[in-house]
Amino acid sequence: MQSGQARAQLTKGAVTNGAGTAAGAALAGSPRSSPEARLIEIYRAIASGDRNALPLAASLVRDVPRFQLGQLVYGDLLLTRSGYLTGFAAVPDGSPAAREQLQKLRDEANRRLRSLREMPPPGTVPEQVLELSRNVRHVVVVDASHSRVYVFEHQPTGLQPIRSFYASIGRAGFDKQEEGDLRTPLGVYHITSRLDDKQLEELYGIGALPLNYPNVHDRRLGRTGSGIWLHGVPRESYARSPYATEGCVALANEDMAYLMRLLEPRRTPVVIADEVKWVKPDTLSVDKREFRDLLSKWAEARSQGNQALLQTMYSTALETGDEPLERAGKIQAPARLAVPQRLQIDLEDVSIFRWTRGAEVTVVNYSEVPAGETRWTSKRQYWTKENGRWLLFFDGKVG
Repeated sequence: MQSGQARAQLTKGAVTNGAGTAAGAALAGSPRSSPEARLIEIYRAIASGDRNALPLAASLVRDVPRFQLGQLVYGDLLLTRSGYLTGFAAVPDGSPAAREQLQKLRDEANRRLRSLREMPPPGTVPEQVLELSRNVRHVVVVDASHSRVYVFEHQPTGLQPIRSFYASIGRAGFDKQEEGDLRTPLGVYHITSRLDDKQLEELYGIGALPLNYPNVHDRRLGRTGSGIWLHGVPRESYARSPYATEGCVALANEDMAYLMRLLEPRRTPVVIADEVKWVKPDTLSVDKREFRDLLSKWAEARSQGNQALLQTMYSTALETGDEPLERAGKIQAPARLAVPQRLQIDLEDVSIFRWTRGAEVTVVNYSEVPAGETRWTSKRQYWTKENGRWLLFFDGKVG
């Protein structure tokens, strides 16, 4: 492992940058009894020269014996105490496989510690979330380059962070393009269902939350592949190295169990970004207002059957269909632009998300309520910016 001095500096830097705040505790892996929080407490003790580091490590490996990083820190501390190891250094003469495993554990340790000093500034939200409907309780944000999953709760005061977890992503990194490339996709997705351990192979641990990759935007760009999930890890291990999956996002089983209990399929958005940009909510007000005005204009034109206006708002690659999005096939540009017929509607339960990496895309979830009726249909739209104008290229049901 890295030297004791380097590890101490890293730990002190993390502690100095806000890990002691209430929000910091939540984002560093609350509750304090979690294995990650206990590991970080050991690092703090090492950094300060506290002799409690060894008993803390002994307690951690006793309680969580499959936590390899905890085992490694405990072994290092024992060797240091006995005088056989003067610093926390990697074994120089180990086998290639052993050296590779040690490097993965070093990377995991660095990712976990960095989360303390790189957590979202207080009062900020991910830039992708412009508006949330009242029926959306949580937002999941995956920071792929930092191996971190953040959970936000939609409270009366706005989005508030409540937990964060270490996570593994694809072996080849992120920005998935095609089936089998071992990359984790980037974009705005939604949880489609819930799978418990009885439905899964051991590889996926105690459960999984499938995502709607490839979404409409992915398919429009020709991206392929499927089966991208948030899922657990085999029970023989506690966690996986930062780059270890075939494209999914993998969390410790106890963390996955928390998400399985908390998150609601079909409504919960999952933002996966290479590096999350955190912004103050009021900086999104202009974009939110712009899109709210656009949706009102579209809904009015649709209700009035104003075909001429609707024609100007739709992309020539418009796709409308009754097939649920999760089962929809690859988008094909229609031979002629088919504008929906007149329908007096109200838009309710509106959520708006934007994506700006590579192309400007806005995703809108809403409930379509025909005037005078109580029944509603959950729908999703995809808009793209073409020549400076927002145009609708998909409007369909959510399965």
